[in-house]
Amino acid sequence: MAVQRMDNVGIVVEDLDAAVAFFVELGLELEGRAEIQGPVADGCTGLEGVHCDIAMVRTPDGHSRLELARYRTPRATAEEPRDRPHNILGTHRVMFAVDDLRDTVERLRPHGAELLGEIARYGDSYLLCYVRGPEGIIVGLAEQLG
Repeated sequence: MAVQRMDNVGIVVEDLDAAVAFFVELGLELEGRAEIQGPVADGCTGLEGVHCDIAMVRTPDGHSRLELARYRTPRATAEEPRDRPHNILGTHRVMFAVDDLRDTVERLRPHGAELLGEIARYGDSYLLCYVRGPEGIIVGLAEQLG
């Protein structure tokens, strides 16, 4: 077997502290921060002069992680608009299972979260919604019912 597990999902942000605060409020745990630069960073990214700050956050069960990165050099580029729709090609969201969806949405609002649509009920199985978080990141939330 080639794949052992998915290690993390990387997300480039401008405001690292705001992104960390958002995901910590969601319930992830800050695993650590680091400053990354040098030949290994240049080599694996295919960029020259990489210098970035990263924060690793993990889910409480320890199985999933996000690597949040703020590039000092080379400067991060952005495609506009930042509030891209959900159906754009490429990575478009990260989904988390939560125990109380409505409470989670309310706790994330002070961190800039906005519902993309509404909280929807999928039969008797789930409550689901998408919120737009820091840097325009779409975060899916799912609460299993019953």
